[in-house]
Parts: sequence; C-alpha cells; structure tokens
Amino acid sequence: TLLLKTFCLKPGVQRCRGSNTTHNLAQAIIKAEEKPKVFVCISGVGVYKPNSSIDYDEDTPVGASFDFLSDLVHKWEEASQLPDTTVRRVTVRSGVVLGRSGGMIKQLYLPFFMGLGGPVASGTQYMPWIHIRDMCELLLFAVENNHVTGVLNGVAPQVVTNQEFTTAFAKAMMRPAIIPLPEFVVNMMFGEERAKIMTQGQRVIPKRVLEYKFLYKHPDINSATRQVSTLIYKTPF
Repeated sequence: TLLLKTFCLKPGVQRCRGSNTTHNLAQAIIKAEEKPKVFVCISGVGVYKPNSSIDYDEDTPVGASFDFLSDLVHKWEEASQLPDTTVRRVTVRSGVVLGRSGGMIKQLYLPFFMGLGGPVASGTQYMPWIHIRDMCELLLFAVENNHVTGVLNGVAPQVVTNQEFTTAFAKAMMRPAIIPLPEFVVNMMFGEERAKIMTQGQRVIPKRVLEYKFLYKHPDINSATRQVSTLIYKTPF
C-alpha cells in the first residue's frame, strides 16, 4: 500500500494549508498498526531561493523561509515527517509542470497561437520545468522502487531560462514570440504567488533522480514543447 499527498498551490492555497491534511495523514500513518510501505509527498522548488549563480540539487542545504511560497513548502515538508517509523518516505519537489490540458501551457497556448507570445519580463530568469508525463512516471518510479528515498527534484535535466522556453514553445507552434509579457500581467493570470515560479526562477538540478537512473521521456525543452503544442492529441501526456 502507499499514500500519495500532493502539494496544493492554487487560489485557495491559504485554505489548503489550513486544512493540515498532510499532517493528519502523517499522524495516521504513525498511529496505524498496519502501515503503508511508502509515503510520497509532492512539494515545490519554491523552497530554493531564486539565485542565478547557484545550482540547487537535492543535497543543497535549504535555508529559512524567505517568502509566502517558501514558507508554505517548508511547512508542507515538515508536516510529512514520519519519525520513529519504517515507512519509506519520498518528497518530490516539483518544478513547472508542462502539460497540454492545464497549468501554464493552457494559459499561454492561446496568446502564443495568435502570435502574441513572448518572454516573461526580461526572460533571463531560470525556469525549472518538467513534462507532465515525466512527473507521473517519476512518482510511479518513487513508489515502485524500494531503494528510492528522501528528496527528489522533480525537474527535467535541461536547465533553461524563460527566454529559452519561450523560443522553444514558439518554434513548436510555428509562431513568432517577440512581445514581452510584463510581470504584472503574469501576476494577474496566475496569481502573485504562483507567478513567482515564472518571474523568479532558480537553477534546479535533478542530481539524485539521475543517480537513480530514472529515464525521462522528455529530457529537453524542444521535445517537451513539441508534445504540448499539438492541437490534436490522444492523451494529456
């Protein structure tokens, strides 16, 4: 058996945090006579402070909270602790998930399709990302492999800036991308806290994921954007 708890980051995020679901699940596991074999929790790369000169991998020490999002991630991960149990625990820190049917791509698809796409702000900020299929596969990988424990950075191995993502997405859609998207517009589209993932990026490396020999279906941004840009698709992956 397993328990999978996702990290909530949406307009109702404050209410989501207040529900304390992760803590309740962790306490239930601790008290249960028959415990699950693995507890997988999804949090976010927002725990890493934006810095263009640092490569953040899973072994990088995480400092104190520096904004609302990092504080939320800290609390989520703390709530998933399972002291004095033998339950295997895995925390996947997710980057921006690229999927055709939702999230950032769904919001950006129409502007790019109409030729109105462009980089966010300066475009020089890093954008840790992962294709939705690889995120799903990584979660299954964590569940099914007993040697996998601890923190995994749920990001693709290719580090890109927002400008590089924009160029790849526009190329995949065969559209120009020359109109910059001001930061205040992104804040309106995604909400200020979620928008920080796009406007204040980090260089995040999936070192432990690669050491575990996980195989990505879309390890590079060109492959990922080609898949999510198609108008006709069989699955959301």
